Amino acid sequence: MKLTRRHFIKINSVAAAGIGLGVTPVFASAVAPAFESQRPKLADRKFTSKAVEAIIKKVKADIKDPEVAWLFENCYPNTLDTTVNYSEKDGKPDTFVITGDINAMWMRDSSAQVWPYLPLIKNDPALKKLIQGVLSRQAKCVIIDPYANAFNEGPTGSEWDSDRTTMKPELHERKWEIDSLCYPVRLAYNYWKISGDSSFFDENWQKAGKIILATFKEQQRKDGKGPYFFQRKTETQSDTAPNRGYGNPIKPVGLICSIFRPSDDATIYPFLIPSNYFAVASLNQMAEMYSTIGHDNATADACKALAAEVEAALKQYAVGHHPQFGQVIPFEVDGYGNQLFMDDSNVPSLLALPYLDSVKVDDPLYQSTRKFVLSDSNPYYFKGTAAEGIGGPHVGIGYIWPMAIIMRGITSTDKAEIVQCIKWLKSTHAGTGFMHESFNKDDAKDFTRKWFAWANTLFGELILKVHEHYPDILQQTF
Repeated sequence: MKLTRRHFIKINSVAAAGIGLGVTPVFASAVAPAFESQRPKLADRKFTSKAVEAIIKKVKADIKDPEVAWLFENCYPNTLDTTVNYSEKDGKPDTFVITGDINAMWMRDSSAQVWPYLPLIKNDPALKKLIQGVLSRQAKCVIIDPYANAFNEGPTGSEWDSDRTTMKPELHERKWEIDSLCYPVRLAYNYWKISGDSSFFDENWQKAGKIILATFKEQQRKDGKGPYFFQRKTETQSDTAPNRGYGNPIKPVGLICSIFRPSDDATIYPFLIPSNYFAVASLNQMAEMYSTIGHDNATADACKALAAEVEAALKQYAVGHHPQFGQVIPFEVDGYGNQLFMDDSNVPSLLALPYLDSVKVDDPLYQSTRKFVLSDSNPYYFKGTAAEGIGGPHVGIGYIWPMAIIMRGITSTDKAEIVQCIKWLKSTHAGTGFMHESFNKDDAKDFTRKWFAWANTLFGELILKVHEHYPDILQQTF
């Protein structure tokens, strides 16, 4: 059985722990004993950070609700506990980060999984080296193939070698997603800003950055369709791209095509708007790094020019009128005037735009869009007896993603809304002590992906934000 995110759609909690699927079980049982730590034993952890352990101890002590404190203790360190493989190659750090139950490194997930640890690197040299290793590995991946979304640890080949695209033995999967190139930029830029260390910006990273710039320009498709195409033999329509693998038609207007979404589902209209917003932020970050660190004003200017072009196109083509919510940001457009009104649970999403430093949280256009995506006017917003929240076509109708509930809390300034998000997360982990990919809106025990490190670490990030900005919230039981 080929294990991809999609294949975990109907796997129950026991199977997702690894029984019968050839996946090494990481967690002791499908349902955890009451508030007993579900972390691996110390000797079995992939990486231990003194700074992370100190934060766990400090924050846990400030959480009145014992179950929420337990969830934080289990989830926040899950990436380090179970998914990182650190080594040194040629005297330099190298870190391969798996998603959890899939033994491959997604460019997006690997960045997002270590992101909440960035504020601690100034006080933990070992953790700093670990993230340096992620930056180095990601630069190498971009150089191997900027169109790939997921990589093997070595040139081992993949179960997806039969996909009709230009596969290489280092690739796990080759779905072109704009955010696969944005996330490494976000991680590198913020690593530099927090640590003051620019040593990562070596010849390899600068080469990778120029490839990112060139790839974004190629996928504006001003000079034809470009080199990327993708087709897969599948019964799932969103797992392959139409029109011989090039996606649905677009009119070149300055936006960047993304044939797949962060969910790894094919776009309907290839101008994926949340990812274009993300690209603007990433290009401006690259411009600053090339200018300040690399003293390469030509590349910096090229990054700024492309960012300005995409931003102008967003203002012209990525605003739509909704009959109930007025002016909102569409999820996808094609440049011909067609617009898709929805949001997806994966990040980047419309909901997550402030989290990615792409819009201000109080921007009126974002606020009207937020109201839309958190309503039943969004076809992938589900309300049930277990919870309510955003899902997406990747898992299917009626399945809410904890990640989207977490992101709703992270991007909220309303205490009551944040409290409600924590209540939903507390009541839907199905007794496991961890976040999942998704759960049935009416039955949280019907969930997908027991071991999904990104969602776990993101939950930790939510609790840390609440602890910093709204500490009184954590002084209540949920």
